[in-house]
Amino acid sequence: MNLTRRELMAAAAVLAMPGVRGAARAAGLPREVDVAIIGAGAAGIAAARKISAAGKSVLMLEASPRLGGRCVTDVETFDVPFDRGARSLYASASNPLTELARSQQVDVVPAARGQRIRIGRRNARAGETEDFLALMVRVNRSMAEAVRGRADVAVAKALPQDLREWRNTVEFQLGPLSNGDDLDRFSTADLLSFAQRDPAASCRQGVGTLITRLAGSLPVALNTPVTGVRWSGRDVQLETRAGNLSARAVIVTASVNVLNTGVIKFTPDLPKRQAEALSHLSLGTRERIALDLPGNPLGLGRDEVLIEQSHSARTGLLLANTGGSSLCQVDVGGAFGRELSAEGEAAMIEFAQDWLRNLFGGDIAKATVRASVTRWGAEPYVLGAMSVAAPGGQPSRRVLAEPLGALFFAGEALHEALGGTVAGAWISGERTADAALHKIAGAKAERPAAAKPAKKRRAPAPKARHPEPPPRSGLRWPNAGR
Repeated sequence: MNLTRRELMAAAAVLAMPGVRGAARAAGLPREVDVAIIGAGAAGIAAARKISAAGKSVLMLEASPRLGGRCVTDVETFDVPFDRGARSLYASASNPLTELARSQQVDVVPAARGQRIRIGRRNARAGETEDFLALMVRVNRSMAEAVRGRADVAVAKALPQDLREWRNTVEFQLGPLSNGDDLDRFSTADLLSFAQRDPAASCRQGVGTLITRLAGSLPVALNTPVTGVRWSGRDVQLETRAGNLSARAVIVTASVNVLNTGVIKFTPDLPKRQAEALSHLSLGTRERIALDLPGNPLGLGRDEVLIEQSHSARTGLLLANTGGSSLCQVDVGGAFGRELSAEGEAAMIEFAQDWLRNLFGGDIAKATVRASVTRWGAEPYVLGAMSVAAPGGQPSRRVLAEPLGALFFAGEALHEALGGTVAGAWISGERTADAALHKIAGAKAERPAAAKPAKKRRAPAPKARHPEPPPRSGLRWPNAGR
């Protein structure tokens, strides 16, 4: 199902026009492509690159007006790039995006290791920090023991009871900070399945900048939400506001929260196995409040990371003086992050200023010259941050990644060891692209070649053999626990 030469030339002319990536919808979509991809975030771009490199026609259909999904770099608000979404490349030594960043002239620099702890208006003493770290080791052992040979439970039920004055800090560290949700809402088995994420790195030009550059000149129709997917036949039919599109395979990279709303109608409905898997996955909340604080009123170093010994869920993480600038970022998450975001931008900024004043003193509100916040939960085509699996739902990531004929799903939520990371989304996109390419190659082999009518046939024609599957990406990831 290749595009005709005329269709390819028309699409290329539209997509090549300066500043009109999204104008593809205005000119009308092509009638058919080999592979259609719903979403143009990290997973969608990774898949599109691999399919295009294989010589197949591809089109990304993106509901929003921009590329990148949850990887967005703001280069206008502050004097340095501000990553509004993902800002780290985890396990950078083996992360495939580390090498790709160099090819795109994006500088990868080591992220600050560890984090300081604030107790009131002073830094934690060495003995207090050691106490907290020893407690975290015990917490990890307790979680492993809680599910060893037993049914999965929520993380909240797997923690030791005697966490003393560190309970709220432990809960923030494991929940809102690392997974975007509270500990009673997600799986212990899922948390323990995550790969080791140190060392981490950041991109000087921004993670969002990297992902956008990797899209290159790949065909994309922006502002083009897909409303329906008919996948029961040999080909897949996609319904959009800009018209309908036929594809030999479709890769869906929309977030699990978007999929759970039902805004994309699948016909027929997804099988019970996949529908249940999807219902066990959701996106947590991780919002960011950025304050420009010239003169370093906090007295902190470059890229210094800090949490507090908290007494409630109203807490956050501070990344100070980003890249040596005056930009300071306060991250909040979980139920508190959702509640704060619902109160609006002014309330979020006020919280960050009050929180920093309580920890460092001074008039932080007066010192702030510029501010910006993220509200990913309110983004209609995202609806959250990183994925979490409900208790008992850890296998859901693998189940949802299983092909359904010509219908495939991809994204960070479908990587069992790297859920919630850009690398997880990227690797999932590449692996799914391999599966889609294998599918359409097999479908092509199954179609009988056209032949002239014959009066007699002495023997039935031999059946076409399925070609060998294409090689996998070869990317490996250490499957060590946290």
